[in-house]
Amino acid sequence: MEWKNKADVVIVGGGILGIATAYYLAKFGRRDVAVIEKGTVCEGSTGRCGAGIRAQWGTEMNCRLGMAALEIFEQLDDELGMQTGLNQGGYLLVAYTERELENLKKSMALQNSLGIKSRAVSLREAREICPALDASDAAGFMCHARDGHADPFLTTFAYLEAARRLGVSYFRKTEATGVTVKRGKAVGVDTSRGHIDADAVINCAGARAQDVAKMAGIDLPNWAEPHEIMITEPIEPGVCPPMLMSFSGNYYIQQRPHGSIICGASPKGHPRSFSLNVTSQFLTHMSAVLSKVLPATKGIRAVRHWCGLYDMTPDGSPIIGETDVKNFYHSTGYSGHGFMLGPIAGKLLAQHLVGAKPDIDFSMLDYRRFARGELIVEPNIT
Repeated sequence: MEWKNKADVVIVGGGILGIATAYYLAKFGRRDVAVIEKGTVCEGSTGRCGAGIRAQWGTEMNCRLGMAALEIFEQLDDELGMQTGLNQGGYLLVAYTERELENLKKSMALQNSLGIKSRAVSLREAREICPALDASDAAGFMCHARDGHADPFLTTFAYLEAARRLGVSYFRKTEATGVTVKRGKAVGVDTSRGHIDADAVINCAGARAQDVAKMAGIDLPNWAEPHEIMITEPIEPGVCPPMLMSFSGNYYIQQRPHGSIICGASPKGHPRSFSLNVTSQFLTHMSAVLSKVLPATKGIRAVRHWCGLYDMTPDGSPIIGETDVKNFYHSTGYSGHGFMLGPIAGKLLAQHLVGAKPDIDFSMLDYRRFARGELIVEPNIT
């Protein structure tokens, strides 16, 4: 695509968050939008994620965001005119301690009060939902049938093609090297392809968001945390229809429509690193967890193994909104849940930028909350 020297809005970061934001800006009439991405589509965290979508959260804000995102996903194929791979097999949460079960019950009460129809299920019901499950040592289970997963590649490409039809420019292999600030306002971005003037700049750079923020003189408390994932060879359908997840058990497991199983776990010690290295220790650990929780998977082969980066915040909740530099915005810090929240996050920020009332008031997600000590601590993460 031919380079342009001026855009109404420049978005730094071409994953699901940046592209969805661009699409909604264009949909709402602000079509002179340029997205710059140092790699290519889905090269970063979006293309390396576990792809889950859930409304079972422990804070009101995340519940509202999660449910709103789910509602968008449910009609996204029709809106974008392309398949996103949505599969609503539900989320089955497994608690292994009474303390965790009480926390999930508390979260369920909050979810139910917001119209999210999550429910407690028995071991018998859990096995009906996930026929291959062996969790006789669990304390209890929670389920929300509308949760599920989608394909991050299909979803992101669908948003990109729809955004392009509305006039959005997407520049691959274009790295942001600086944010131009004049008289307290962001007015452009320096890139590896040249400078581009802008009336507004949005930081959607994922695990590198803190680096982009520093280019404008803003300090974010974010950090990158590497997470490993593996996928198995296909096995018979129906082994694990829901997304199976446990916070105390530290795992998530899902079976893709073609039969392969994707599974992952949070790293021991939660290291802060940009490393994408993979380890044999993870494969050994994850294989043992998988075969214990789903005995039917014993003996199957792992066919691929990779690592992606979570963009973490101190409270596990995202950062959305304008900074102390006027016209410089963040949509970052999703702490491993950027794919599932990307559609609603993009829509909300776009509504704000075009002067419309956002569907959800996200003002509490201001990055200044950390300095104020007003953390929005999300309990339902590992």
